[in-house]
Amino acid sequence: MARTSLTRRRLLGLDRSGPPPPQTVSGAPLNPWTLPNLIGYIRLALIPAFLVLALGSGDGRDALATTLFIVVAATDYLDGITARITGQYSRLGALLDPLVDRLLVLSGAVVCFRFELLPRWALIVLAARELVMLVLTRVGMRRGMDLKVNMVGRWAVWPTMAALALAMVSTTWVADALLYLGLAMTLWATALYFRDGWRAMHQNTQA
Repeated sequence: MARTSLTRRRLLGLDRSGPPPPQTVSGAPLNPWTLPNLIGYIRLALIPAFLVLALGSGDGRDALATTLFIVVAATDYLDGITARITGQYSRLGALLDPLVDRLLVLSGAVVCFRFELLPRWALIVLAARELVMLVLTRVGMRRGMDLKVNMVGRWAVWPTMAALALAMVSTTWVADALLYLGLAMTLWATALYFRDGWRAMHQNTQA
């Protein structure tokens, strides 16, 4: 199969038209040894280090911990861009990238909740949503369905992570505002996931 022309919008992940790469769909080999997956492994390994440093800081505002959080957040698209440049797509990469993002958000929420850096009720809602998405992803995989990430969900990651990072730097209303924006977008994306999942199950039932 010929590779899709790599335009600037496709490189940046803005153009996701067309079917997903066949190497990433359900049933494809995991193929763990790729450069994009190496980036994912590094991002994943930095999360426990962030938690240890942040939770042991006394106030949740350890400079090194916050730097690690920002590095993992900022490299969110790096593995995807690398896969598009090199053509090294894999099933494991398609599963690993959203998993790392959810674990990072959960970890940041834990730290901010522990030290009351952001409104706790919003953090509880955010953490609950991420846990629900992890469960839905697992259920979908068991049914042979992939939970396709929608664009609202992709964009919601940025204000959410920015809010958590900013709260770990200083006290400001901007962090609260970004959290509320990210939470609203996240809940919107979740509603779209439920809608798409319901439609997919209904179609499978009729097939």
